[in-house]
Amino acid sequence: MKIHLLSKQRFIYSTALLSLTFGISCGQIQTPIPKPMPSTQTQSSLQSSIQRQDTFVTSEPSIQIFVREVKTLNTTRRPVLLLHGGGGGGVASFDIDVPGYSVAADLAQAGHPVYVMNVRGWEQSTRPDKLSQPSNVNPPLVTSREALRDIDAVIDHIRDRNANQPVALIGWATGGHWAGMYTSRHNDKVSHLVMLNSLYGVNAPWEYRSTLENPQRLGEFDRSNAAYREVTAEGLIANWTRAIPLPDKTQWRDPAVVQAYQRMTLESDPTSSTRQPSSVRLPGAFRLEAYNLSKGQQYWDGADIRVPTLYIRGDRDHWSRPQDLTALKSDLVNAPRVETVTIANATHFLFLDRPERGRRQFLQAVTAFLQ
Repeated sequence: MKIHLLSKQRFIYSTALLSLTFGISCGQIQTPIPKPMPSTQTQSSLQSSIQRQDTFVTSEPSIQIFVREVKTLNTTRRPVLLLHGGGGGGVASFDIDVPGYSVAADLAQAGHPVYVMNVRGWEQSTRPDKLSQPSNVNPPLVTSREALRDIDAVIDHIRDRNANQPVALIGWATGGHWAGMYTSRHNDKVSHLVMLNSLYGVNAPWEYRSTLENPQRLGEFDRSNAAYREVTAEGLIANWTRAIPLPDKTQWRDPAVVQAYQRMTLESDPTSSTRQPSSVRLPGAFRLEAYNLSKGQQYWDGADIRVPTLYIRGDRDHWSRPQDLTALKSDLVNAPRVETVTIANATHFLFLDRPERGRRQFLQAVTAFLQ
């Protein structure tokens, strides 16, 4: 496996966190491969015991995948890989630069070496050149098959760094779909599977189906402008905002978290400032697959999972449905342990909400399950 290492000082979690936003030059990549730099481990100013190291792993000859390792000097437990969904990428989701809201740091403090990755097309990973072409001239970009190739390369890298141990996968939304699909094909490389607010291939009502349908042919995905979508800062949090049942949203979520999530996601796209208002281009294949999953198409079968599995859902989630939890639990007949948790009054973004709004319960459920 070919690996490019790169290091940087993190100071007070400033906007330098995303200074690595670039692509890799070749047929599908926009800018040159960064020259490897000496690898160092630096301490965060927010949690002095936390160390971070950034790496690029080759998924395919032209695809470089960004990976961040987050750990402490007292790492004693199994490695964990965090998989983002179809909105903000891995760093904006799981290592946000707001004190007390980094899931990666929380799990590292619990003794795990934690890894945050970006599937191609998100944040610092290779951006396919079709993201720079009109959205209506290409099919939806970055399928689950491509995502699984990226995940597999990263898991091999993690195992190389951790005595070939299997890796615990934690996937959010589409990341949960990818994690389940990957595990069903690579049980030997996975120790535990955790899915949060994820769809699972069951035909049940889904509020976004009509939004994604072809208005001229109901029941068919609308492929016009489907390669990618351009999402503004407000668009990134619109569903999150709607899910909060209080007029004063600050009682539910810290405004600093919202602003950081928006800023980090927009800054991850080098073209964002060329549009007004600024917007991030996000690959669109996950929306096609979500549409199909909502109608019962199964990209993978829970019966093929042979590792302990935890499914967590917030009951204010706008993406997953109670039927996903029920159907997956029924199919997990070969998993040695199956746990499901429904967090009352928790949103799709529950791990970025205030601790009492679901974040604390999520972390407690995950850390207990992994132990």
